[in-house]
Amino acid sequence: MAGRIEDYALIGDGRTAALVGRDGSIDWLCWPRFDASALFARLLGTEDHGFWKLAPVAENAEQSWRYRTGSLVLDTYHTTHAGEVRVTDYMPAADGSHLIRLVEGRKGRVAMRMDLAVRFDYGSSTPWVSRNELGDLRAISGPHKVVLRTHAPLRGSGNTTVSEFTVHEGESVWFVLSYGASHCEDPPPIEPRKVLAETNRFWREWSDRCATGTPWDAMLKRSALTLKALIYRPTGGIVAAPTTSLPEDLGGVRNWDYRFCWLRDSTFTLMALMDSGFIEEARAWRDWLLRAVAGSPEQAHILYGIAGERLLPEIELDWLPGYEGSRPVRVGNAAIEQFQLDVYGELFDALYQARQRGMLGDKDGWRVGRAILGHLETAWREPDEGIWEVRGGPRHFVHSKVMAWVAFDRAIRSHTEEESPNAPLALWRRLRDEIHAEVCEKGFDKQLNSFVQSYGSKALDASVLLIAHVGFLPQDDPRVVGTVAAVEKHLVRDGFVLRYETVDAQGGNVDGLPGNEGAFLPCTFWYADNLIGLGRRDEARAIIERLIGICNDLGLVSEEYDVKRKRLVGNYPQAFTHVALVNTILNYSRAESPEAKRGAAEADDVEDEDEETSSASPATALPL
Repeated sequence: MAGRIEDYALIGDGRTAALVGRDGSIDWLCWPRFDASALFARLLGTEDHGFWKLAPVAENAEQSWRYRTGSLVLDTYHTTHAGEVRVTDYMPAADGSHLIRLVEGRKGRVAMRMDLAVRFDYGSSTPWVSRNELGDLRAISGPHKVVLRTHAPLRGSGNTTVSEFTVHEGESVWFVLSYGASHCEDPPPIEPRKVLAETNRFWREWSDRCATGTPWDAMLKRSALTLKALIYRPTGGIVAAPTTSLPEDLGGVRNWDYRFCWLRDSTFTLMALMDSGFIEEARAWRDWLLRAVAGSPEQAHILYGIAGERLLPEIELDWLPGYEGSRPVRVGNAAIEQFQLDVYGELFDALYQARQRGMLGDKDGWRVGRAILGHLETAWREPDEGIWEVRGGPRHFVHSKVMAWVAFDRAIRSHTEEESPNAPLALWRRLRDEIHAEVCEKGFDKQLNSFVQSYGSKALDASVLLIAHVGFLPQDDPRVVGTVAAVEKHLVRDGFVLRYETVDAQGGNVDGLPGNEGAFLPCTFWYADNLIGLGRRDEARAIIERLIGICNDLGLVSEEYDVKRKRLVGNYPQAFTHVALVNTILNYSRAESPEAKRGAAEADDVEDEDEETSSASPATALPL
């Protein structure tokens, strides 16, 4: 069976990624893209669904692992009573064709075993295995082909390829698995050690540009590397995670495919990349956004494929038992058909923040934006499924309305700064003010002294923690302060924040799905951001330390955390969580700087004179 979620490492090449278990088993790999079908799917099933294990024969071997500094090259050390070996796993950067496993003897001698079970199409297809004229192992099924090259002895055992060998100190053995189309020539061979040096140098040179000067520089760099690994280099799209159907509730049905790109992540992702020093990646993400949403505004989606695809039908793979029995296993995502009002605000905010940081826009971007705003003039009044993609029917979600306000607000700011004479600024200001008044009237519950999940509801929702950070209200507004207090009281579990209560007072599920879920980790970072804004920096630091503490020993973290079982849950590693981590670390560091403290003190003595530079403006309220 698969290991715990936190017992996996990530390696990747800018096109796809693999999960390597602490026990030496690669249990998840989709080739040739993040969203392609898996040929190793043991993560969601059993060994019968594909895996590639390389480990000592001795059952009592001890393991330790680490990434090479500033790199995505993974070294795992296996120690037995007879000696020690190092297994290095890596995928040549931006190649998309090879996965390499290099075994090196460090002390004594270690008997090793390699088991390779290729099962294409998510474990449903056993390939035809043969040898080519050079003696390389070739596995073919339909359009897929992989070739295994090694000097180690190979033999068949049932439907698995096995290699048994002993490595002495100073010796090395390598295995190269290469992917190609079955109708094409075999992928060309590569020189493993040369490629290792090139791959390590690629990651080191990239990560050396990362921002420094925070209390958690190593974690900041590791999160940046994780985000880089989740970027599909040909298009600049960033997948939410490289996995599908890792459960939010162990044994439950809240299992979704996250190998796609969500617009809601756009603002935070752009800020994380740009403020960490990675302008090129931020620009590629911005350009991906504009291409993805181009077209009729009425047909805009909340998520897209990594190349901008719009057809992502959700199907269930009934032959897979699911991670720890969590069924169904899903590929594709039906949420693409949902109407989520908030994505328009997130799109405009992302483009505005990019311009604020010096990234120039273009005419096509303006045209797309004007068309979307024309649609939003009436669409903002409609109920939607909200940021969490609930499947219990549309409602007037407060966060969605706030983000509609953001769309008009950022458009006004952008066109004012760009001096656009044809922009209907008066109309946009009227709509912005109308939305603001409606949210304050219908979305705030005086009895709870808090903004709520949806109009007329008593339920709380962590998404309202973003109200100050998007500039809708100042951080010190009593309604914002009351909302933070309400979230503290009702949604915090053992120091972590839930998105919302999944079960209402009558025992029914509020989101149309059975079961519960873990604490949603980005929400906990948003909570810390509010504490930073309120001057409660010691509490914020404790939360940041707690969040870093649940990352695995390689610095990777998933979408959610099961506070009862003390385990990571949800798809892994999760881009949104790492993005939130980066932004909150940078937030905290700025708040702690002498310049920030001096600026805050001076701001207390200055009255606002212009509505476009008020204390609720994104220039001061957003986590920049």
